[in-house]
Amino acid sequence: MKIKNLIIFFFLTISAQTTFAQEMKLSDDKATKETKNLYKNLQKLMTKGIMFGHQDDLAYGVNWKTSDIIKSDINDIVKDYPAVFGWDIGQIEHKSKNNIDGVPFDKMKDYIKWVYDNGGINTIGWHVDNPLTLKHAWDNTRTVNSVLPGGAKNKLYKKWMRNAAKYMKHLKGSDGKHIPLIFRPYHELNGGWFWWGKDSTSTQEYIDLYRYTVDYFKNKKHLHNLIYVYNTNTFSNADEFMKNYPGDDVIDIVSFDNYQFASPTSPDSVILKSKINYQSQIKNGLAILDSVAKVHNKVPTFAETGFEAVPDKTWWTNTLLPIINNFKISYVLVWRNHGWKADENKFHYYAPYPGHPSSSNFVKFYDDPKTLFLKDVKSENVYK
Repeated sequence: MKIKNLIIFFFLTISAQTTFAQEMKLSDDKATKETKNLYKNLQKLMTKGIMFGHQDDLAYGVNWKTSDIIKSDINDIVKDYPAVFGWDIGQIEHKSKNNIDGVPFDKMKDYIKWVYDNGGINTIGWHVDNPLTLKHAWDNTRTVNSVLPGGAKNKLYKKWMRNAAKYMKHLKGSDGKHIPLIFRPYHELNGGWFWWGKDSTSTQEYIDLYRYTVDYFKNKKHLHNLIYVYNTNTFSNADEFMKNYPGDDVIDIVSFDNYQFASPTSPDSVILKSKINYQSQIKNGLAILDSVAKVHNKVPTFAETGFEAVPDKTWWTNTLLPIINNFKISYVLVWRNHGWKADENKFHYYAPYPGHPSSSNFVKFYDDPKTLFLKDVKSENVYK
């Protein structure tokens, strides 16, 4: 009887593992080999730690702008680079020379190639302008129906998507292969600030927009190097998080964005209060994300976070790390190091730079065995 039970248990275990392996696959069954391998390794690396990411890391820093050499505020501190590099193709819809944050698209192409050639991971967002009003992405005029098939702006939007597809299709490594991209369009959907957001878009409209975009890139433009991300802002429960979910057949990664908010000049009591609130929110969010990812067999990521100007000098190991260490997520990405913003009369950055008060604490964050940077990931050969 024991032998029979062991045999049954063995086959049930093998069956469960096989089912899991079959279900934990990319939504694009025609994805390139390198893209499939990256997705597989995103899962594998979660057993080893959490990758650190930074937006526009190679493009500029707090005290420097676009350089002809590879430069990074992160590298200046720890002599290593992020594992994940974030980029934005906002303005590619107009075939502009520079992106929404002033990064030349030809330079971005070089940066993305460098990341791929060196074993890092690229993720791309798209702050696409409002196609109805031709204003910026933050113009939340009701728009989505106009860009869907039959809508007044469908022809224009297809042109914009065609421009984006052309750019992403021409991103190739030194090996001549299409570079796999973690693609995160229409992000922070449950916020009201974008034209695809909750204040101007119904649940069905958002789902239709997302699915239409995936269909266009995958089936019309034959882009098979994209890993698709579903991304929200903060939320309270799983139902709220999944409200606009476009479907397992078009999504590969589930994620959310959440920041700590407080003025850098705030008294310690205010900083502490914002820390408690932030930790509570991301703990709840990551727990829900973990559950959703398991149910839908998707990779979970913390797509955007940070504390502007990092006024808490121990933020990395005393605020962020204690929470994310309790969850298996693929990566956490902090926002960009823009530097001085003259229009707002303040510094805008989310990662330390040489001389910043939190730099020494970031070194401790880097040294933690659970945080993974480029050197850790490069040895994993994530595209093979």
